[in-house]
This record gives sequence, C-alpha cells and structure tokens, in this order.
Amino acid sequence: MLHPWRAAYVNCVRGDCLDPLARYLMPMTEIVAATATNNEKQSATADARLAAIVDSSFDAIISKDLTSIITSWNLAAERMFGYTAEEAVGQSILMLIPDHLKSEETEIISRVRGGHRVASYETTRRRKDGALISVSLTVSPIKNANGEIVGASKIARDISAAKESERRIRLLMREVNHRVKNQFAVILSMVRETSKRSSDPREFEELIRARIMALSRSHDLLVTSEWAGASLFDLIQEHLKPFGREEQILLSGPVLTLQSNAVQNLGMAFHELGTNSSKYGALGSEDGQVEITWTIGSSAQGSGTQDLGAKDLGAKDLGRSVGASGGRDFQLLWTETSTPRPDDKGDESARKGFGTVVLQRVAPQSLGGSAQLERSPGRLSWRLSAPLASIIVPQAGIEGDDGAALGFGI
Repeated sequence: MLHPWRAAYVNCVRGDCLDPLARYLMPMTEIVAATATNNEKQSATADARLAAIVDSSFDAIISKDLTSIITSWNLAAERMFGYTAEEAVGQSILMLIPDHLKSEETEIISRVRGGHRVASYETTRRRKDGALISVSLTVSPIKNANGEIVGASKIARDISAAKESERRIRLLMREVNHRVKNQFAVILSMVRETSKRSSDPREFEELIRARIMALSRSHDLLVTSEWAGASLFDLIQEHLKPFGREEQILLSGPVLTLQSNAVQNLGMAFHELGTNSSKYGALGSEDGQVEITWTIGSSAQGSGTQDLGAKDLGAKDLGRSVGASGGRDFQLLWTETSTPRPDDKGDESARKGFGTVVLQRVAPQSLGGSAQLERSPGRLSWRLSAPLASIIVPQAGIEGDDGAALGFGI
C-alpha cells in the first residue's frame, strides 16, 4: 500500500494532481533527474576533451599500473617509440628502458606509491628498432575515485635534436678555441716576419692589416659552414676579390671541400699571390692573366705522377679518389703571365719577403706537402703538391666539371 503522498504523486503522474505536495514534488524530481543527466553529459564531454588532448599531444603520454604494466598509449608514443597501442598496452614499461637504466623504474614506482611526482629529468629510452633516444620524462601518480593510487602517468618528450645541438655547440666551441689559439700564433708570426722585412712603420701597418683581413676572410668562410670546411672555389674567389680584374682570372678543377687547416693556409697563400700579382704581375696590368688549376693525382715519388683532373675522371672515379684519399695527391698550379716590366729582372732574391716564406715554407709544410715558386720576366708560377687527405674534408663528395677554365664570375 502506497503512502498517501506517494499515491497522490502517482495520481498526479496519471493526470489527477489534487495533492499540493505531490504537485510540488513532481517538478523537483524532474529537476534532480535532469541535473543527473546534465552532469553525466558534462563528465562525458570532459572525458572526450581530455582524450582529444592526449591523442593530439606531440609528447608521448603513457599510463601504467603499479606493476609497471602499460595501460594506455597515445599516438605520440607510437611515433616516438615505434610500437602501436595494440603492441604496447599490456606489456611492461621495461621494454623501453635500456638494461643499464632499469633501476630507474624501481625508484619511479617507489616514489609514485608514496604519492610523489617525479619532476622532469633527462634520460635515455629504447625504440622498437633498438635505437636509443634522449627523452625528458615527467611522472605523476594516478588516483581512483576513492583517492587511492593505482598507477602513474608518464609524459615523454624527445630531446634528441636538442642534445645533438648541444653536442655540436660543444664541438664548435672546442674547435673555435683551438682555431683562436692557432690564429694568435699565425698573427704573431706575421708580425715577426713582416717586421724583419719592413723599415717603414706605415708600410708595416698596411701589410699587417691586409694579412689579418685575409685571415678574417678565411675565418668567415669557416664560420658560415659551422667549421665544416669551405669550397676551394669560394676560397680563391674570396681572397682575390679585393684585387678586382675578375675577367683576367680563370679557375679550373673539381669541386672540393677543404678542411679548416687547408682553408687557413691556402687562404694565406692566395692572399700573398694576389698581393704580389697586383703590385708586380698580371693583376697590375690590363693584359695580364691568372690561371689557377687543381687536380687529383696518383701518389708517386718521381716525376711520373699521373694527373687526374676533372676532364680525366668521371664522377665515379672522383668519388673513389676521395674514398682512397690516403693514396692520392692534391696538386694546385697558379700561373700568371703579363707584359714584362722594364725593371723586372725575374730575380727571386730581389723580392723575397714574407709572401715567399708563406708560399715556399708555411703553406706546404702545414699541409704535409711541397711547393715550387718560379719567377721569370712577365711570368710567375707556384705549384703545390700535398696529400689529398690533408686537404679535403673526409668523405666529402667531389663533383667533376667539364675541365674548361671557369671565369671568376661563374
């Protein structure tokens, strides 16, 4: 038997609303039911929003229980570690941890059980393909509706690119430190040798300034490439540009990427050759011509060295010559011709200054090779021969040209 007000409520539902209390209770009940439905919808919406955030995150978001078994795995985790959600869920998180770091998981679970978060820290994890990646991890406890800790959530961010960048910065800093010390030594040598051959303070200042600026041009090329080397063509162009007369300069040879040591020493040589030419030779007259050629040749002790230039070698042959650079020679020839001047006797001892020291001793010795400098009225030639391994960047690709002389502007 129904309580009187409940019976009245039932009658009201049937359309016979006579009891005032029943008329009051009916809308209240409807409000409670509507509120419960609305709360369920809001909860479902919040869950869907959270799921969307997790799925669209660029960071790997993984949950696991207190036995380290994976319980959820988002799309970013698939991309980062290579496992699909079907492959990962139900497996131990230890499959991602390298053997020497497995103790990390024990400590993480211990902290999570105590209700503590694990602040972001950097570590290493293993991908499905076995590759190791650097990651930044943050771990937080997961609680159920009763406030009990039932697992942990892990957010992993791939920091491999940042780590590689840090490594390169450290490497560059060491290289810069070495190069700065080397530059100081070179400048001191320049000052000492130039002072021996210059009695005029103004001339001394001018020569030192020009030589330091030449070092600066080589340095700029290396900085542009992040100390990875510089093209031989670019090096020649950069050092001869201040003297003008580009139409009188011809270049020919395969494309080579020079080591930093070769950039510095060949740069000094080109500066001294250009300076001498602008004062006494081809770049100081309208009808002069400078031709610079370089080739890769077989190593030989005698005069039977076989020159292998861009015209003689195909692309594959040039590539093999790099791979076997220990048995190859780099040969460069600077030749300039011009109308002889009345006062030009071709006497080498007459103009034996710091430039001659660079060409005959500093550059070839620094590259482990040898050089010949020859002067005659209206003509000058400088030939450098050095092991290819001391010239080019290891494993650098070489492209052959058609062997034709190239104008400076090309």
